[in-house]
Amino acid sequence: MDFIEILKAIILGMVEGLTEFAPISSTGHMIIVDDMWLKSEEFLTKYVANTFKVVIQLGSILAVVIVFRDRFIDLLGLNRLFNKEKVVVHGKEHLKLTHVIVGLIPAGILGLLFEDYIDEYLFSIETVAIGLVLGAILMILADVFGGKRSSVNSLDEITYKQAFIVGLVQCLSLWPGFSRSGATISGGVLFGLNHRTAADFTFIMAVPIMAGASFISLLKNWQYFSVDALPFFIVGFISAFVFALISIRFFLKLINKIKLIPFAIYRIIIAAVIFILYF
Repeated sequence: MDFIEILKAIILGMVEGLTEFAPISSTGHMIIVDDMWLKSEEFLTKYVANTFKVVIQLGSILAVVIVFRDRFIDLLGLNRLFNKEKVVVHGKEHLKLTHVIVGLIPAGILGLLFEDYIDEYLFSIETVAIGLVLGAILMILADVFGGKRSSVNSLDEITYKQAFIVGLVQCLSLWPGFSRSGATISGGVLFGLNHRTAADFTFIMAVPIMAGASFISLLKNWQYFSVDALPFFIVGFISAFVFALISIRFFLKLINKIKLIPFAIYRIIIAAVIFILYF
């Protein structure tokens, strides 16, 4: 691996880290940065390039675990092990692991049923651009109709019904370019969560679903992994982790102030850029 290829790994990791959890579609940005510019498949085989994109996602997942470490310790019942107190609100525990599981069920089932169909028919430049625009419309609707009537201001106020509804809306993110965080935050806001609470719940749900998807993808493509590409993978993983850590903390401080519409406008611009560059 020469310096230019290592630099490309840093850039791709940066793109993954900065865009994975913001509601702007990491897939759309990867198309612009990698497929249209860096072209990693020219120096990695197609399958190794796909495996690389899975590995750097694991860096982003690790960043979420770090940011929400106390919450994950509580959800997994590891409080005594880490000498942490349980999260208790008004005398009783609230957000539990079962809330997260309920939120994961709809997209998990649909993802398993239609994984091959999605990979074969929906991963194209055109569908990603369409997903960017449709996701932007959903986000605008969430701000217009949901933001003013939010009543849930904490993770520990989320009900099982709300968790399931957010999970249903998350199914839209199976369409590439729609954005997992864009769909789930919008769904949360539309059904009573404030923007920060919806974002927190989205990020927590992202860890098991992304980790599971990454694990399955790694198993499928493990035979294409090359030791020669190891420095490329390590650099990309570290880059994704660092930039995801920065991005998540910045986004969580910002989301209640600026809401979703600025991100929606940005998504429409990205979709326009894809259409102009590709078509």
